[in-house]
Amino acid sequence: MKRIITLYAFAGFLILINYRLGRNIYEWAFYDVLFYVVIPLIAAYLLGFKPNELGFKIGKRDGYIWALALFLLSLPISVYASQLENFKAYYPIFAYSSWEDFLLKELLIGVIMFAHEAFYRGIILFPLARKNELAAIIAQNIPYTLVHIGKPPLEIPYSFIAGIVFAKMDLKSESFLPSFLLHWIGAVVFDILCTIGA
Repeated sequence: MKRIITLYAFAGFLILINYRLGRNIYEWAFYDVLFYVVIPLIAAYLLGFKPNELGFKIGKRDGYIWALALFLLSLPISVYASQLENFKAYYPIFAYSSWEDFLLKELLIGVIMFAHEAFYRGIILFPLARKNELAAIIAQNIPYTLVHIGKPPLEIPYSFIAGIVFAKMDLKSESFLPSFLLHWIGAVVFDILCTIGA
């Protein structure tokens, strides 16, 4: 338990360092990979955790089926939210000069989403979940929800609910990849909806 507490304390420190770091999408992707994947993985390794214990594996098929079902269920919500002025004014979070530039930056969004899911639904979720699943879900979901402060207000309760659902889905899959794919594809679709609706 001591190594889990140490890992979580260090993770909290990394969240504080990385919060709002980066002046553009390139820097944001770089810092997220550094502070949410590379450094935490090194720290976890030094504490005796293996990557597959932290959700870094393909996982079970059920998680991907759930991810697809949740994506389809969330589409009407995305269509509705993309019509709201505060979402249209905020998304996409990057400026783009062409559809090629748009697609490149959506790939960078994928890098950012991978880092977030690896950190919250991988490194923070899995170690504690083996001892107490509910505590692990709460431990990853509180900071995950708080980092959404500053985005459109409806995103905060939505991210709180999504954080719980993603965690349950990933625990069943034994991998954070289903929530990564759901989060990234959902974000790309939402950016497209906000762009064509602008």
